[in-house]
Amino acid sequence: MKHALTVICFLFLALGLASAQQSDSSADSTATVRTGLATYYAKRFEGHHTTSGQRYRAKKFTAAHRSLPFGTVVTVTNLSNGKSVDVTVNDRGPFTRRFIIDVSAAAAKALGFYRHGQARVQITYMLKK
Repeated sequence: MKHALTVICFLFLALGLASAQQSDSSADSTATVRTGLATYYAKRFEGHHTTSGQRYRAKKFTAAHRSLPFGTVVTVTNLSNGKSVDVTVNDRGPFTRRFIIDVSAAAAKALGFYRHGQARVQITYMLKK
């Protein structure tokens, strides 16, 4: 009887792990990837309200995007050096088609392009349904 319970428990665990692995892999396949130029906020915006109502803080890992919902976490990767950070969208912009995202000063420093003004990046994000 103990052996039968052990086998049943093992089967339930195996089925649970298999379904969890399937859902994880399907979540990865829905990630959106874009490539383009990124820039960062100027110092003069420190403390100003963003479109979401939060104050811009240069030391936080935040970003502006033209259309992504506020609160979306975006992984930004600098294509020239491979450095990557996660930022949270809390503002609208950039307002020129040349750039796909504006990041905070802290994010630009972590990505290694703070003194350069711009960088070619890849952004990856998943929208919640």
